[in-house]
Amino acid sequence: MSNRTTFIGAVEIGTSKVTVLVGEYTGRELAIIGRGECSSRGVIKGSVADYRAASECTHSALEQAERDAGERIDFVFLAQTGAHLEGFYNEAAVNVKASDNMIDASDVRTVCDLAKWKELPSGRMVVHHIRRPFRVDGRLIPGNPENLVGQKLEVGYWTVHGQEQRLADMIHVIRGFNLEVRDLVLSSLASGHMVTTAEERQHGVLVIDLGAGTTDFALYRDGAAHTTGVVPVGGAHLTNDLGIGLRLTEGQADKLKLRYGRADLQTKDKAQKVWLDGNFAIGDRQFSRQSIEQITSARAWELLEVVRKKLGNAFTPETCAAGVVLTGGTAKLPGITGVAAKVFGVPAHLGEAPTWVNENLRDPGYHTALGLLYYGVSAQAEKLAPARRGGGFLSGVKRLFASA
Repeated sequence: MSNRTTFIGAVEIGTSKVTVLVGEYTGRELAIIGRGECSSRGVIKGSVADYRAASECTHSALEQAERDAGERIDFVFLAQTGAHLEGFYNEAAVNVKASDNMIDASDVRTVCDLAKWKELPSGRMVVHHIRRPFRVDGRLIPGNPENLVGQKLEVGYWTVHGQEQRLADMIHVIRGFNLEVRDLVLSSLASGHMVTTAEERQHGVLVIDLGAGTTDFALYRDGAAHTTGVVPVGGAHLTNDLGIGLRLTEGQADKLKLRYGRADLQTKDKAQKVWLDGNFAIGDRQFSRQSIEQITSARAWELLEVVRKKLGNAFTPETCAAGVVLTGGTAKLPGITGVAAKVFGVPAHLGEAPTWVNENLRDPGYHTALGLLYYGVSAQAEKLAPARRGGGFLSGVKRLFASA
């Protein structure tokens, strides 16, 4: 195993900001050594709308991260979101060919290939094939079924695909910085692996990542991602609703949302007022606190209801024993966990990064970027042959973020 160093980038190009983390991989451990951030421009609901603007802010964040690390990034894992992403389920079964019914590698390879094969419409490409647990003669097998004995081997994949052009736009932004995109990773899977435990994923858990322009979700069952999706609504829509309802600029509405917005209605007194700025300067105004809560809570409830509806029959309280975990910047909206618990009928709580993550990266806004490294490296370690510097297999996952 090589001990030469590889520098891995995790890039999230969001609607409100671009986040870049740099991980130093030494062959056994990965530690975060650099961070870069920039207000996002040219990105709407997870898709590039203005290539030049999106490139400028992304390249600025990449430059900042490399300066902070004191190293050049070798390649990146790039987060993916947007309403153009869709998913479908496909499964396959094969009869075990050996006379003694022992499953071998070719049986596993064949059933996986069959389950993953399905022709996509023109202009679409696969982002993820997410394997669900194998079954041998109907029995659930959490790991590799090779060398087990049985007559019938089954497996299914949840396949996520997106518009080729939109995916290419994102990749082109990174390549414009002369960097290789090693892999695309769904934002929901990145943050989901960061804020849930293996035990929660085994029992069934729903992760909802509330961003500015989009809301991503991942439902886990039997230890694996079962269903994923994206809703093109996020925290920016709460800001927009406040702006329209109270006749405010975007900046003013965002200020009121952050200070007084809630996902539930708490203020009973209609006469209770709050100041926009509180400095009594010209243009400073008062607003009904109840009105602010009414606007933000209506949108928050609607958003979570849309997620519940989009999950359809895939979600049932009985198969989601670990409840709902909320993450992302909008998850900091007061009262949001109580609303989620009512909408889904299961306990809900805010997601937290594991204890080994450094304090300055524990904010929910970093969960996706952290998860890009965690998910991208651990799930695809066999692809981690470095572009320039050499590397090897990750063995210290729990020490990933201790040096941030």
